[in-house]
Amino acid sequence: MKQYINPSRTKWAELCQRPALELEFLEGRVKNILNRVKVSGDEALKELTLQIDNVSLDSLLVSKEEIEIAENQVPEDLKQAIRIAASNISKFHSAQQNQVAPIETMPGVTCWRKATPIEKIGIYVPGGTAPLFSTLLMLAVPAKIAGCQDIILCTPPKSDGSVDPTILFVAKEVGLTQVFKVGGAQAIAAMAYGTATIPPVYKIFGPGNQYVTKAKQLVSMEGLAIDMPAGPSEVLVVADEAADPAFVAADLLSQAEHGSDSQVVLVSTTAGLIESVEKELALQLETLPRKNIAALALQNSLIIEMNKEADIIDFVNTYAPEHLILNTENCDIMAEKITNSGSVFLGQFTPESVGDYASGTNHTLPTNGFAKAYSGVSLSSFQKFITFQKLSKDGIVTLGPVVERMAEAEQLMAHKRAVSIRLRNL
Repeated sequence: MKQYINPSRTKWAELCQRPALELEFLEGRVKNILNRVKVSGDEALKELTLQIDNVSLDSLLVSKEEIEIAENQVPEDLKQAIRIAASNISKFHSAQQNQVAPIETMPGVTCWRKATPIEKIGIYVPGGTAPLFSTLLMLAVPAKIAGCQDIILCTPPKSDGSVDPTILFVAKEVGLTQVFKVGGAQAIAAMAYGTATIPPVYKIFGPGNQYVTKAKQLVSMEGLAIDMPAGPSEVLVVADEAADPAFVAADLLSQAEHGSDSQVVLVSTTAGLIESVEKELALQLETLPRKNIAALALQNSLIIEMNKEADIIDFVNTYAPEHLILNTENCDIMAEKITNSGSVFLGQFTPESVGDYASGTNHTLPTNGFAKAYSGVSLSSFQKFITFQKLSKDGIVTLGPVVERMAEAEQLMAHKRAVSIRLRNL
Protein backbone atom coordinates (compact mmCIF):
# COMPACT_ATOMS: atom_id res chain seq x y z
CA MET A 1 0.00 0.00 0.00
CA LYS A 2 1.18 3.51 -0.81
CA GLN A 3 1.96 5.59 2.28
CA TYR A 4 1.56 9.30 2.94
CA ILE A 5 2.24 11.37 6.05
CA ASN A 6 0.16 14.53 6.55
CA PRO A 7 -0.41 15.11 2.82
CA SER A 8 -1.22 18.73 1.99
CA ARG A 9 -4.80 19.52 1.07
CA THR A 10 -3.65 20.30 -2.45
CA LYS A 11 -2.74 16.60 -2.71
CA TRP A 12 -6.12 15.32 -1.50
CA ALA A 13 -7.86 15.42 -4.89
CA GLU A 14 -5.16 13.16 -6.31
CA LEU A 15 -5.40 10.78 -3.33
CA CYS A 16 -9.17 10.56 -3.78
CA GLN A 17 -8.86 9.32 -7.37
CA ARG A 18 -9.94 5.68 -7.59
CA PRO A 19 -7.96 3.19 -9.66
CA ALA A 20 -9.54 2.34 -13.00
CA LEU A 21 -8.63 0.30 -16.01
CA GLU A 22 -8.10 2.53 -18.99
CA LEU A 23 -9.98 0.68 -21.69
CA GLU A 24 -10.34 2.91 -24.72
CA PHE A 25 -12.31 0.26 -26.53
CA LEU A 26 -14.80 -0.28 -23.67
CA GLU A 27 -17.57 2.10 -24.72
CA GLY A 28 -17.45 1.04 -28.36
CA ARG A 29 -17.57 -2.63 -27.47
CA VAL A 30 -20.47 -2.16 -25.05
CA LYS A 31 -22.41 -0.08 -27.60
CA ASN A 32 -21.94 -2.92 -30.09
CA ILE A 33 -23.32 -5.44 -27.57
CA LEU A 34 -26.31 -3.23 -26.78
CA ASN A 35 -27.11 -2.79 -30.45
CA ARG A 36 -26.82 -6.53 -31.19
CA VAL A 37 -29.32 -7.34 -28.46
CA LYS A 38 -31.62 -4.51 -29.48
CA VAL A 39 -31.73 -5.80 -33.06
CA SER A 40 -31.50 -9.58 -32.65
CA GLY A 41 -32.87 -10.23 -29.15
CA ASP A 42 -32.61 -13.80 -27.87
CA GLU A 43 -30.46 -14.89 -30.78
CA ALA A 44 -27.87 -12.24 -29.91
CA LEU A 45 -27.98 -13.22 -26.23
CA LYS A 46 -27.22 -16.84 -27.02
CA GLU A 47 -24.47 -15.89 -29.45
CA LEU A 48 -22.87 -13.55 -26.92
CA THR A 49 -23.13 -16.14 -24.14
CA LEU A 50 -21.29 -18.62 -26.34
CA GLN A 51 -18.75 -16.01 -27.45
CA ILE A 52 -18.03 -14.44 -24.05
CA ASP A 53 -18.89 -17.13 -21.48
CA ASN A 54 -18.15 -20.13 -23.72
CA VAL A 55 -21.56 -21.62 -22.83
CA SER A 56 -24.10 -22.88 -25.33
CA LEU A 57 -27.70 -22.46 -24.13
CA ASP A 58 -30.92 -23.94 -25.47
CA SER A 59 -33.07 -21.86 -23.13
CA LEU A 60 -32.40 -18.56 -21.36
CA LEU A 61 -35.09 -19.12 -18.72
CA VAL A 62 -34.20 -21.08 -15.61
CA SER A 63 -36.79 -23.84 -15.22
CA LYS A 64 -38.70 -24.77 -12.06
CA GLU A 65 -36.89 -28.11 -12.09
CA GLU A 66 -33.51 -26.36 -12.06
CA ILE A 67 -34.56 -24.27 -9.07
CA GLU A 68 -35.73 -27.35 -7.18
CA ILE A 69 -32.46 -29.16 -7.91
CA ALA A 70 -30.47 -26.13 -6.81
CA GLU A 71 -32.39 -25.89 -3.54
CA ASN A 72 -31.28 -29.38 -2.61
CA GLN A 73 -27.65 -28.46 -3.24
CA VAL A 74 -27.55 -25.64 -0.68
CA PRO A 75 -26.44 -26.72 2.82
CA GLU A 76 -29.05 -26.32 5.57
CA ASP A 77 -26.86 -24.07 7.71
CA LEU A 78 -26.41 -21.69 4.77
CA LYS A 79 -30.16 -21.70 4.14
CA GLN A 80 -30.73 -20.74 7.76
CA ALA A 81 -28.15 -17.96 7.57
CA ILE A 82 -29.80 -16.60 4.42
CA ARG A 83 -33.23 -16.63 6.10
CA ILE A 84 -31.90 -14.69 9.11
CA ALA A 85 -30.28 -12.14 6.80
CA ALA A 86 -33.49 -11.82 4.77
CA SER A 87 -35.47 -11.24 7.97
CA ASN A 88 -33.11 -8.46 9.11
CA ILE A 89 -33.12 -6.81 5.69
CA SER A 90 -36.92 -6.99 5.65
CA LYS A 91 -37.23 -5.44 9.11
CA PHE A 92 -34.92 -2.55 8.27
CA HIS A 93 -36.53 -1.75 4.92
CA SER A 94 -40.11 -2.24 6.13
CA ALA A 95 -39.46 0.46 8.73
CA GLN A 96 -38.79 2.90 5.88
CA GLN A 97 -42.45 2.92 4.82
CA ASN A 98 -43.78 6.41 5.51
CA GLN A 99 -47.28 7.67 4.88
CA VAL A 100 -47.27 11.41 4.26
CA ALA A 101 -50.33 13.06 5.82
CA PRO A 102 -52.26 15.61 3.75
CA ILE A 103 -51.26 19.18 4.54
CA GLU A 104 -53.45 22.25 4.14
CA THR A 105 -51.04 24.86 2.75
CA MET A 106 -53.74 27.54 3.06
CA PRO A 107 -57.49 27.41 3.71
CA GLY A 108 -59.16 25.22 1.10
CA VAL A 109 -55.86 24.07 -0.50
CA THR A 110 -54.82 20.52 0.40
CA CYS A 111 -51.68 18.76 -0.86
CA TRP A 112 -50.31 15.28 -0.28
CA ARG A 113 -47.87 12.72 -1.65
CA LYS A 114 -48.28 8.98 -2.21
CA ALA A 115 -45.60 6.36 -2.75
CA THR A 116 -46.29 3.95 -5.60
CA PRO A 117 -44.10 0.98 -6.58
CA ILE A 118 -42.10 0.96 -9.77
CA GLU A 119 -43.96 -1.78 -11.62
CA LYS A 120 -41.13 -3.46 -13.54
CA ILE A 121 -37.74 -4.03 -11.91
CA GLY A 122 -34.64 -5.75 -13.30
CA ILE A 123 -31.96 -7.15 -11.00
CA TYR A 124 -28.48 -8.08 -12.15
CA VAL A 125 -26.42 -10.41 -9.96
CA PRO A 126 -22.81 -11.14 -11.00
CA GLY A 127 -21.59 -14.72 -11.20
CA GLY A 128 -17.95 -15.17 -12.07
CA THR A 129 -15.40 -15.80 -9.34
CA ALA A 130 -17.76 -14.76 -6.51
CA PRO A 131 -21.51 -15.27 -7.15
CA LEU A 132 -23.09 -12.52 -5.06
CA PHE A 133 -26.29 -14.13 -3.79
CA SER A 134 -26.29 -11.52 -1.00
CA THR A 135 -26.90 -8.81 -3.61
CA LEU A 136 -30.07 -10.59 -4.65
CA LEU A 137 -31.31 -10.41 -1.04
CA MET A 138 -30.45 -6.72 -0.85
CA LEU A 139 -32.43 -5.92 -3.99
CA ALA A 140 -35.30 -8.39 -4.14
CA VAL A 141 -36.41 -8.07 -0.51
CA PRO A 142 -37.08 -4.30 -0.63
CA ALA A 143 -38.53 -4.61 -4.14
CA LYS A 144 -41.09 -7.05 -2.76
CA ILE A 145 -41.83 -4.81 0.22
CA ALA A 146 -42.33 -1.85 -2.12
CA GLY A 147 -44.88 -3.88 -4.09
CA CYS A 148 -43.10 -4.05 -7.45
CA GLN A 149 -45.25 -6.27 -9.69
CA ASP A 150 -42.70 -7.72 -12.10
CA ILE A 151 -39.20 -8.48 -10.83
CA ILE A 152 -36.81 -10.26 -13.15
CA LEU A 153 -33.34 -11.56 -12.42
CA CYS A 154 -30.45 -11.92 -14.84
CA THR A 155 -27.28 -13.73 -13.79
CA PRO A 156 -24.58 -15.41 -15.88
CA PRO A 157 -24.48 -19.18 -16.33
CA LYS A 158 -21.62 -21.35 -15.11
CA SER A 159 -19.51 -23.32 -17.58
CA ASP A 160 -21.97 -26.23 -17.51
CA GLY A 161 -24.93 -23.98 -18.34
CA SER A 162 -26.37 -23.98 -14.83
CA VAL A 163 -26.81 -21.05 -12.45
CA ASP A 164 -25.17 -20.88 -9.04
CA PRO A 165 -27.48 -22.92 -6.75
CA THR A 166 -27.38 -20.44 -3.88
CA ILE A 167 -28.55 -17.64 -6.17
CA LEU A 168 -31.46 -19.82 -7.29
CA PHE A 169 -32.30 -20.73 -3.69
CA VAL A 170 -32.43 -17.06 -2.74
CA ALA A 171 -34.58 -16.34 -5.81
CA LYS A 172 -37.09 -18.94 -4.67
CA GLU A 173 -36.92 -17.79 -1.06
CA VAL A 174 -37.84 -14.22 -1.99
CA GLY A 175 -40.48 -15.28 -4.51
CA LEU A 176 -38.86 -14.62 -7.88
CA THR A 177 -40.07 -16.76 -10.78
CA GLN A 178 -38.43 -15.04 -13.77
CA VAL A 179 -34.73 -15.93 -13.67
CA PHE A 180 -32.62 -15.77 -16.82
CA LYS A 181 -29.19 -17.19 -17.67
CA VAL A 182 -27.55 -14.15 -19.12
CA GLY A 183 -24.70 -11.98 -17.85
CA GLY A 184 -22.58 -8.98 -18.69
CA ALA A 185 -23.55 -5.98 -20.79
CA GLN A 186 -25.90 -8.20 -22.81
CA ALA A 187 -28.02 -8.80 -19.70
CA ILE A 188 -28.39 -5.06 -19.17
CA ALA A 189 -29.39 -4.71 -22.83
CA ALA A 190 -31.97 -7.47 -22.52
CA MET A 191 -33.62 -5.83 -19.50
CA ALA A 192 -33.47 -2.39 -21.10
CA TYR A 193 -34.91 -3.27 -24.52
CA GLY A 194 -36.66 -6.58 -23.94
CA THR A 195 -36.48 -9.70 -26.09
CA ALA A 196 -38.92 -12.45 -26.99
CA THR A 197 -37.99 -14.19 -23.72
CA ILE A 198 -36.90 -11.40 -21.36
CA PRO A 199 -39.37 -8.58 -20.70
CA PRO A 200 -38.19 -4.96 -20.58
CA VAL A 201 -38.15 -3.18 -17.23
CA TYR A 202 -38.39 0.39 -15.99
CA LYS A 203 -35.37 0.37 -13.67
CA ILE A 204 -32.24 -1.79 -13.41
CA PHE A 205 -30.41 -2.59 -10.18
CA GLY A 206 -27.21 -4.44 -9.40
CA PRO A 207 -23.41 -4.29 -9.57
CA GLY A 208 -21.06 -5.72 -12.16
CA ASN A 209 -17.75 -5.35 -13.94
CA GLN A 210 -16.80 -2.40 -16.12
CA TYR A 211 -18.83 -3.75 -19.03
CA VAL A 212 -21.97 -3.96 -16.90
CA THR A 213 -21.32 -0.54 -15.40
CA LYS A 214 -20.80 1.04 -18.82
CA ALA A 215 -23.93 -0.67 -20.18
CA LYS A 216 -25.99 0.73 -17.31
CA GLN A 217 -24.60 4.20 -17.94
CA LEU A 218 -25.40 4.00 -21.65
CA VAL A 219 -28.99 2.74 -21.27
CA SER A 220 -29.60 5.39 -18.61
CA MET A 221 -28.71 8.00 -21.23
CA GLU A 222 -31.57 6.59 -23.30
CA GLY A 223 -34.04 7.24 -20.49
CA LEU A 224 -34.01 4.00 -18.51
CA ALA A 225 -33.59 4.39 -14.75
CA ILE A 226 -30.69 2.69 -12.93
CA ASP A 227 -29.97 2.40 -9.23
CA MET A 228 -26.87 4.63 -9.18
CA PRO A 229 -23.47 5.17 -10.78
CA ALA A 230 -21.30 2.34 -9.55
CA GLY A 231 -17.73 1.19 -9.72
CA PRO A 232 -15.32 -1.11 -7.88
CA SER A 233 -15.89 -1.66 -4.17
CA GLU A 234 -13.99 0.41 -1.59
CA VAL A 235 -13.54 0.90 2.15
CA LEU A 236 -11.91 3.60 4.24
CA VAL A 237 -10.91 2.67 7.78
CA VAL A 238 -10.17 5.28 10.44
CA ALA A 239 -8.33 3.69 13.37
CA ASP A 240 -6.78 5.08 16.55
CA GLU A 241 -4.21 3.67 18.98
CA ALA A 242 -6.87 1.58 20.72
CA ALA A 243 -7.76 -0.35 17.55
CA ASP A 244 -6.74 -3.98 17.21
CA PRO A 245 -4.35 -4.19 14.23
CA ALA A 246 -5.67 -7.65 13.33
CA PHE A 247 -9.22 -6.27 13.12
CA VAL A 248 -8.09 -3.39 10.92
CA ALA A 249 -6.10 -5.63 8.57
CA ALA A 250 -9.02 -8.04 8.26
CA ASP A 251 -11.36 -5.17 7.35
CA LEU A 252 -9.00 -3.89 4.68
CA LEU A 253 -8.58 -7.34 3.15
CA SER A 254 -12.32 -8.02 3.18
CA GLN A 255 -12.70 -5.32 0.55
CA ALA A 256 -9.43 -5.94 -1.27
CA GLU A 257 -10.55 -9.48 -2.12
CA HIS A 258 -13.54 -8.16 -4.08
CA GLY A 259 -11.45 -7.36 -7.13
CA SER A 260 -8.07 -6.19 -8.32
CA ASP A 261 -9.57 -2.74 -9.03
CA SER A 262 -10.97 -2.36 -5.50
CA GLN A 263 -9.39 0.21 -3.22
CA VAL A 264 -8.86 0.20 0.53
CA VAL A 265 -7.65 3.13 2.60
CA LEU A 266 -6.36 3.32 6.18
CA VAL A 267 -6.20 6.68 7.93
CA SER A 268 -4.71 6.97 11.41
CA THR A 269 -2.97 9.37 13.74
CA THR A 270 -0.78 6.59 15.12
CA ALA A 271 2.40 5.48 13.36
CA GLY A 272 2.72 2.46 15.66
CA LEU A 273 -0.72 1.19 14.69
CA ILE A 274 0.06 1.61 10.99
CA GLU A 275 3.22 -0.46 11.36
CA SER A 276 1.32 -3.21 13.20
CA VAL A 277 -1.45 -3.23 10.58
CA GLU A 278 1.10 -3.69 7.81
CA LYS A 279 2.51 -6.74 9.55
CA GLU A 280 -0.99 -8.17 10.01
CA LEU A 281 -1.82 -7.54 6.36
CA ALA A 282 1.18 -9.59 5.27
CA LEU A 283 0.27 -12.45 7.63
CA GLN A 284 -3.45 -12.56 6.79
CA LEU A 285 -2.93 -12.12 3.06
CA GLU A 286 -1.00 -15.39 2.87
CA THR A 287 -4.00 -17.38 4.10
CA LEU A 288 -6.58 -15.93 1.69
CA PRO A 289 -7.91 -18.11 -1.17
CA ARG A 290 -8.22 -14.89 -3.21
CA LYS A 291 -4.70 -13.80 -2.25
CA ASN A 292 -3.65 -12.74 -5.75
CA ILE A 293 -6.71 -10.55 -6.27
CA ALA A 294 -6.34 -8.90 -2.86
CA ALA A 295 -2.62 -8.32 -3.41
CA LEU A 296 -3.32 -6.45 -6.67
CA ALA A 297 -5.92 -4.30 -4.94
CA LEU A 298 -3.47 -3.41 -2.18
CA GLN A 299 -1.04 -2.07 -4.78
CA ASN A 300 -3.61 0.64 -5.61
CA SER A 301 -4.49 1.31 -1.98
CA LEU A 302 -3.42 3.91 0.57
CA ILE A 303 -2.17 4.32 4.12
CA ILE A 304 -2.37 7.89 5.34
CA GLU A 305 -1.02 9.20 8.63
CA MET A 306 -2.60 12.44 9.82
CA ASN A 307 -1.84 14.29 13.03
CA LYS A 308 -5.19 16.03 13.49
CA GLU A 309 -8.60 14.40 13.84
CA ALA A 310 -10.21 17.43 12.18
CA ASP A 311 -8.10 16.78 9.08
CA ILE A 312 -9.15 13.12 9.11
CA ILE A 313 -12.84 14.10 9.17
CA ASP A 314 -12.33 16.52 6.30
CA PHE A 315 -10.43 13.93 4.27
CA VAL A 316 -13.13 11.30 4.83
CA ASN A 317 -15.81 13.70 3.62
CA THR A 318 -13.68 14.60 0.62
CA TYR A 319 -13.03 10.96 -0.27
CA ALA A 320 -16.74 10.06 0.30
CA PRO A 321 -16.18 6.32 0.77
CA GLU A 322 -18.66 3.62 -0.14
CA HIS A 323 -17.94 1.96 3.23
CA LEU A 324 -16.51 3.81 6.21
CA ILE A 325 -15.28 2.03 9.34
CA LEU A 326 -14.67 4.23 12.39
CA ASN A 327 -12.62 1.95 14.63
CA THR A 328 -11.94 4.61 17.25
CA GLU A 329 -12.80 5.11 20.90
CA ASN A 330 -14.82 8.23 20.06
CA CYS A 331 -16.53 6.70 17.01
CA ASP A 332 -20.01 7.93 17.97
CA ILE A 333 -18.84 11.53 18.26
CA MET A 334 -16.84 11.26 15.05
CA ALA A 335 -19.82 9.76 13.20
CA GLU A 336 -21.87 12.91 13.80
CA LYS A 337 -19.37 14.83 11.65
CA ILE A 338 -19.56 12.46 8.67
CA THR A 339 -21.50 13.97 5.79
CA ASN A 340 -20.34 11.87 2.82
CA SER A 341 -20.40 8.08 2.97
CA GLY A 342 -22.52 5.24 1.67
CA SER A 343 -22.63 3.32 4.96
CA VAL A 344 -20.80 3.78 8.28
CA PHE A 345 -19.63 1.03 10.65
CA LEU A 346 -18.99 2.12 14.23
CA GLY A 347 -16.59 0.63 16.77
CA GLN A 348 -14.23 -2.29 16.93
CA PHE A 349 -16.94 -4.96 16.75
CA THR A 350 -18.68 -3.73 13.59
CA PRO A 351 -16.87 -5.08 10.53
CA GLU A 352 -18.06 -4.00 7.12
CA SER A 353 -18.92 -7.64 6.44
CA VAL A 354 -22.05 -7.43 8.63
CA GLY A 355 -23.49 -4.76 6.37
CA ASP A 356 -22.55 -6.76 3.30
CA TYR A 357 -24.63 -9.68 4.49
CA ALA A 358 -26.97 -9.55 7.39
CA SER A 359 -27.23 -6.53 9.71
CA GLY A 360 -30.23 -5.29 7.73
CA THR A 361 -28.84 -2.22 5.96
CA ASN A 362 -28.44 -2.32 2.21
CA HIS A 363 -25.05 -3.07 0.70
CA THR A 364 -25.81 -1.52 -2.70
CA LEU A 365 -23.99 1.76 -2.17
CA PRO A 366 -22.50 4.66 -4.16
CA THR A 367 -18.80 4.31 -5.02
CA ASN A 368 -16.14 6.49 -6.60
CA GLY A 369 -17.05 9.56 -4.55
CA PHE A 370 -20.72 9.53 -5.57
CA ALA A 371 -21.67 9.36 -1.88
CA LYS A 372 -21.40 13.15 -1.99
CA ALA A 373 -24.68 13.24 -3.90
CA TYR A 374 -26.19 9.74 -3.87
CA SER A 375 -27.64 7.49 -1.18
CA GLY A 376 -27.44 3.73 -1.08
CA VAL A 377 -30.38 1.63 -2.19
CA SER A 378 -33.38 1.85 0.13
CA LEU A 379 -37.10 1.13 -0.03
CA SER A 380 -37.68 4.43 -1.86
CA SER A 381 -35.33 3.26 -4.64
CA PHE A 382 -38.15 0.92 -5.71
CA GLN A 383 -40.84 3.56 -5.45
CA LYS A 384 -41.89 6.71 -7.18
CA PHE A 385 -43.83 9.47 -5.48
CA ILE A 386 -46.92 11.14 -6.89
CA THR A 387 -48.13 14.46 -5.55
CA PHE A 388 -51.83 15.35 -5.28
CA GLN A 389 -53.69 18.57 -4.64
CA LYS A 390 -57.34 19.43 -4.18
CA LEU A 391 -58.90 22.88 -3.93
CA SER A 392 -62.32 23.73 -2.58
CA LYS A 393 -64.29 26.78 -3.74
CA ASP A 394 -62.74 28.75 -0.91
CA GLY A 395 -59.34 27.45 -1.93
CA ILE A 396 -59.52 28.66 -5.55
CA VAL A 397 -60.90 32.01 -4.39
CA THR A 398 -57.98 32.44 -1.99
CA LEU A 399 -55.16 31.05 -4.13
CA GLY A 400 -56.50 31.98 -7.57
CA PRO A 401 -55.43 35.64 -7.62
CA VAL A 402 -51.89 34.62 -6.61
CA VAL A 403 -51.65 32.26 -9.56
CA GLU A 404 -53.23 34.79 -11.92
CA ARG A 405 -50.63 37.42 -11.03
CA MET A 406 -47.70 35.01 -11.38
CA ALA A 407 -48.94 33.59 -14.70
CA GLU A 408 -49.44 37.09 -16.09
CA ALA A 409 -45.88 38.01 -15.08
CA GLU A 410 -44.57 35.00 -17.05
CA GLN A 411 -46.85 35.93 -19.98
CA LEU A 412 -48.61 32.56 -19.88
CA MET A 413 -52.14 33.82 -20.33
CA ALA A 414 -53.75 30.42 -20.80
CA HIS A 415 -52.46 29.52 -17.36
CA LYS A 416 -54.10 32.65 -15.98
CA ARG A 417 -57.34 31.95 -17.85
CA ALA A 418 -57.60 28.44 -16.36
CA VAL A 419 -57.93 30.17 -12.98
CA SER A 420 -59.88 33.25 -14.07
CA ILE A 421 -62.64 31.22 -15.75
CA ARG A 422 -63.29 29.43 -12.47
CA LEU A 423 -63.26 32.62 -10.43
CA ARG A 424 -65.80 34.20 -12.77
CA ASN A 425 -67.98 31.11 -12.44
CA LEU A 426 -68.00 31.59 -8.70
